Amino acid sequence: MAREKYQTLTEQMFYILICLTHENCGVDIMKRVEELTTGRVIIGPGTLYSLLDNFVKEKIIIETKIENRKKSYVITKLGTEMLEKEYERLNKLKEDYEILVKGGGSNEGYN
Repeated sequence: MAREKYQTLTEQMFYILICLTHENCGVDIMKRVEELTTGRVIIGPGTLYSLLDNFVKEKIIIETKIENRKKSYVITKLGTEMLEKEYERLNKLKEDYEILVKGGGSNEGYN
């Protein structure tokens, strides 16, 4: 199911879900991600709409309205849980880095 398929999220997935904590359409998501990451992460329309379709199928997000060809979406409870799990995973990576690299932790056995 969705949890197994999305054990970890790509940056694009992560940022799309962040944007969908509030209702947004695809164009707004692309703009917001680019602004939020100061251009470091750019999501093209093909990638975006493919991910949105997959997220809808997996019930990670839902469509909230359709105006002409413009669709809006919002994250579901399942999507929120996945986003939170990924956030915790990323924090753990950061903590491990700080302990081993920044904190002068022992690197014995890693050479």
